[in-house]
Amino acid sequence: MNRKPINRIPPLSAQEMKARGIDGLDFVYISGDAYIDHPSFGTAIIARVLQSRGYSVGILAQPDWHDVEVFRSMGKPRLGFLVSAGNLDSMVDHYTAAKHRRSDDAYTPGGRAGKRPDRAVIVYANRCREAFPHVPVLIGGIEASLRRFAHYDYWDDRVRHSILYDAGADILMYGMGERSVVAIADALDAGVPVHEIRDVPGTCFRVNDPGEVPDAVLLPSYTEVAGDKRRYAEAFKLQFEEQDAIRGHRLIQAHEKGYLVQNPPQAPLSTEEMDAVYALPFTRRPHPSYKEPIPAIDEVKFSITSCRGCFGGCNFCALTFHQGRVISARSHESILKEAREMTKDPEFKGFIHDVGGPTANFRKPACHKQLKSGVCKNRSCIGYERCQNLEVSHEDYVALLKKLRAVPGVKKVFIRSGVRFDYLLYDKSDAFLRELCEHHISGQLKIAPEHIADRTLYYMNKTPHALYEEFIKRYERMNARLGKKQFVVPYLMSSHPGCTLSDAIELAQYLKKIGHRPQQVQDFYPTPGTVSTCMYHTGLDPRTMQPVFVPKSPQEKAMQRALMQFFLPANFSTVRKALKLANREDLIGTGKNALVPPERTREMSAQGTKPQRKREIPPKKEKQAKKSVDKRRRNG
Repeated sequence: MNRKPINRIPPLSAQEMKARGIDGLDFVYISGDAYIDHPSFGTAIIARVLQSRGYSVGILAQPDWHDVEVFRSMGKPRLGFLVSAGNLDSMVDHYTAAKHRRSDDAYTPGGRAGKRPDRAVIVYANRCREAFPHVPVLIGGIEASLRRFAHYDYWDDRVRHSILYDAGADILMYGMGERSVVAIADALDAGVPVHEIRDVPGTCFRVNDPGEVPDAVLLPSYTEVAGDKRRYAEAFKLQFEEQDAIRGHRLIQAHEKGYLVQNPPQAPLSTEEMDAVYALPFTRRPHPSYKEPIPAIDEVKFSITSCRGCFGGCNFCALTFHQGRVISARSHESILKEAREMTKDPEFKGFIHDVGGPTANFRKPACHKQLKSGVCKNRSCIGYERCQNLEVSHEDYVALLKKLRAVPGVKKVFIRSGVRFDYLLYDKSDAFLRELCEHHISGQLKIAPEHIADRTLYYMNKTPHALYEEFIKRYERMNARLGKKQFVVPYLMSSHPGCTLSDAIELAQYLKKIGHRPQQVQDFYPTPGTVSTCMYHTGLDPRTMQPVFVPKSPQEKAMQRALMQFFLPANFSTVRKALKLANREDLIGTGKNALVPPERTREMSAQGTKPQRKREIPPKKEKQAKKSVDKRRRNG
């Protein structure tokens, strides 16, 4: 096949194919998101990468999964179906941490919910198989990536099979998929049967006999991890340890109908490869067929991705399991070119909303050893403890920010993706802190200490509270030096594994002390692929295999949430209950250290109004009423 790069935005319908004179497609891409041709969206990146290699791709965005004919509407793809739930796991997209159904969907025109199914990858993949039984089905994206092994599912409250089995797909691509999808496409284009494509890093496949992969590390089976929580924690520990492109091994896990095999991860993209991806001809807009705005584009349209990966190691975050711990970064020129193109957009008002990634101020690997030997197996680069080999510098990031501010047409460059304050503190230079305070925030800085109790922070793998206090002092000194009044807004989490009621009370006392009143509370959400979710399900810390307290009951979780908003009258009763349970009645009262007032004010409404007095009847009217009652009695 003589392929030429295709630069036009992918078609979304058979009508659009016909209008362009396209008779058939190499791939039909099924996505749970509306199609936005912007590099912040995985569907757009994968489609554009394939186009750049000469493959034709059509997008079935948010198709009606009830009708198999919809999945036949763009014809039989020559090479395969690509299936993704979209930028979010469909269950996270649909449900809150309390398992309440969400009423909106930012990735849908008009922000309406209900345009994708629960467990979208499974539903879409099975519809593809029904539409064209012999066409390869390749699944990927965040939902597939984090569910590649037998995994605990919070919404079902049980261990589910690898999504590769439930979806009935041929290959699962996990992590960043640019290299994987091209390697698979080239193999299929060369006539290699899909069941013979087994050597692509960053992929999973199925076999019937473990002897077919003799070099693999055997994990506890699905049956074992579904029935024994300790075996689940052991399996997760092995999976977590082997997520490295250099030293990672193949993993194999028995399921009821065969064996799941995971190849080691893809190596991170080089700077040149990342630059090439972000240089593709994205329109940075939703597909022109949409008549309603899509909320998800608002925050990212004028944002720039400068890096991928994160060595932060937060236990509640799935990035380690998805993007990996090794940082990939784009060149300055690539980023500046994107900024210059941005200024030509008629809607651009001079403000770049963000320059960052999973962590904004990570622009290089944690240490030079990672590129030669891989990431350490049982050591965190930064977190509750700092690795001695951590190399700290903001020099490159500061230089980049200065160049961006100098681009004609740019008025201000914001940093809104996460800033690791501990990494900032470890830097001997205060150049980045000065740049941040002077140029890149507007009134307040949002950072994520997540908690203030060191016991909880240990289980989160977040830095001890003392470092957060040190950062606040340095931040305030810098703003005073610059003559600015700027504040910190901390992101905090309730009910994380390891967080006791005493820890939650300690957090409430801290919030009262600093005068911070959170308007929203982030409750721990057990999503697939995280250390914290393993703790939540098993009651064990997979790092040490030691027991860990898990606040699971609705009552316990409600008390921890209420303590973070102790100042709301609607929460007074729940907070009192928590304080009594923890033998902390000293915090109930009217003193300056009290969290809630005494119980005698329980008649106050949730709006904080005063208790209603009993209405008194004037003596004259009371006498008239008595005469009326006596008269009725006399008349029977």
